Amino acid sequence: MTLSLLSVSIAISMAIPTAGAAATLQGVARAKDGDSLMVGQTEVRLFGLDAPEFDQTCKRGATSWACGAEAADRLSRLVTGKDVRCNSLGRDQHNRTLGRCTVGSTDINRIMVATGYAVAYRHYSTDYVSAEETTKVNKRGIWSGTFKMPSDYRHYDPLPVRSKPQRQPYERRPEGGRGVTPALSRVCAIKGNQGTHGWIYHVPGMPYYMQTRAEQVFCSEADARAAGYRRAKVR
Repeated sequence: MTLSLLSVSIAISMAIPTAGAAATLQGVARAKDGDSLMVGQTEVRLFGLDAPEFDQTCKRGATSWACGAEAADRLSRLVTGKDVRCNSLGRDQHNRTLGRCTVGSTDINRIMVATGYAVAYRHYSTDYVSAEETTKVNKRGIWSGTFKMPSDYRHYDPLPVRSKPQRQPYERRPEGGRGVTPALSRVCAIKGNQGTHGWIYHVPGMPYYMQTRAEQVFCSEADARAAGYRRAKVR
């Protein structure tokens, strides 16, 4: 199959899957968070594991660290800009493709658990339980301290009701590109608005991003957090 160099490639098996067979997605990928990625325009939720939410923190002794952001960074290093192959196992309740993914001979799902940046999602699969047990013994990643299970974190909202964050000016790029500062040269596509649990933001590619009405626009997640927003939780 010849794929256009002007677009992100996706190769999808044209054969109708029979019992026990799986459709295949293949193409250049980028990470969304610690357990989901985009293969072309298709969002894939890594099957059999659960990573800390992007805004989740863990502890090593008395010190907190951004384990959710670190998990996303680990997955990004594994897949971003690389040719990823995912065997589709169906769809989850959010209509995302469930998949087992590899880069070459590297099993992405397993390595995320084996390095301690995701847990085995026992509710759905026991495929990575042995990898998790080894990781716990060796105290890698999140197992080097204490943490809340991602599934428990998603169902717990510790944030109190807060007043609306102070609105910041919308940043536009000057005509002709002259005088563009580093902040203005970024793509301002992060949408902030008031959600059920407070002031949250959505980044491109997240569920409901297209339906979200932006009450404030940001150029980076750091800008959004500095203004009092938090990342929308993807369940």
